[in-house]
Amino acid sequence: MTYKSNVIAAIGATPLLCLRSPAGAPVHAKLELANPFGMKDRVAKQMILTARAQGVLADGGLIVESSSGTMALGVALVGTYLGHEVHIVTDPRMDALTMAKLDALGATLDIVPAMTSGGWQSARLERLRTVMDRHTGAFWPRQYDNPDNPAAYSDLAEEVHEELGRVDVLVGPVGSGGSLCGTARALRRRNPALRVVAVDAVGSAIFGQPDRPERLQSGLGNSLVPANVDFSVIDEVHWLSDREAYAATLELAAQEKVFAGNSSGSAYLVARWLSTQLAPDTSILALFPDRGDRYVETIYNPAYRLAHGITDLTPPREPRRISLTETAQQWSYATLSRDVEYA
Repeated sequence: MTYKSNVIAAIGATPLLCLRSPAGAPVHAKLELANPFGMKDRVAKQMILTARAQGVLADGGLIVESSSGTMALGVALVGTYLGHEVHIVTDPRMDALTMAKLDALGATLDIVPAMTSGGWQSARLERLRTVMDRHTGAFWPRQYDNPDNPAAYSDLAEEVHEELGRVDVLVGPVGSGGSLCGTARALRRRNPALRVVAVDAVGSAIFGQPDRPERLQSGLGNSLVPANVDFSVIDEVHWLSDREAYAATLELAAQEKVFAGNSSGSAYLVARWLSTQLAPDTSILALFPDRGDRYVETIYNPAYRLAHGITDLTPPREPRRISLTETAQQWSYATLSRDVEYA
């Protein structure tokens, strides 16, 4: 076990797990959920340390960020540890456990009461700008367009290379775009033929689908198109419905003993299917960003699932292929570039 001098140094070097479910090509899962609070710890560390080094963030300065999940926790972890006040703008979808963690870390929570014209994202960003206007010199990490977000994943790619070697296919959820696109760019420097598969939610606007703010999934998907989503590095996108994502997440816990959130569950289902479609010597890497503790009252709560009509918990066997102009209603996929025909 490697000694870590402080909690910031403990971020990264997460486990790489070979899944047992796939019957074809091996799937290795990068357990980013094993970071102190989750995958976005890497991003918060990169952004805040860079801002301090460049003088953008003064000692003791205020940090303001918009988040409903793990980015908030990462910013609170790194920011408060380094002596900064942290102001998190969020919305009512934030779960009680995350709120409790943020309060315990010493962050200030600012909950917007209602959506605006662009959904929850626009409501949060409008409030954030109001807070920034009141505090001259405050630092906004801007996870959606700050290049330090994808840059944070160069270390992840290096960790994978040291343990696994060649990666042929990368599967990862997309929310801000940082983890998938940053990891993809770093891995492609070693393997230019890397195939990159994005995992999104039905009702997310990232890949041109109609936005459905009422979707239940969190941690992936978006009501806007973040600048950090680099479409040029993505070959294929899969969309999963709420029911399908929940079913996959529950199966991930039951079969692989990984207690995760729906971002990880969705990536698991897509990677598992790809393993049956590709040659046995294909190396598949799946990113698992989120722990399941945030979802105890939703995904893992039978009463919640019943109230939302999620009663069929059998994961689908395969996706439906559609064009990028079609609307996904269930597990579907479309290709962006370098088209491939599956068996």
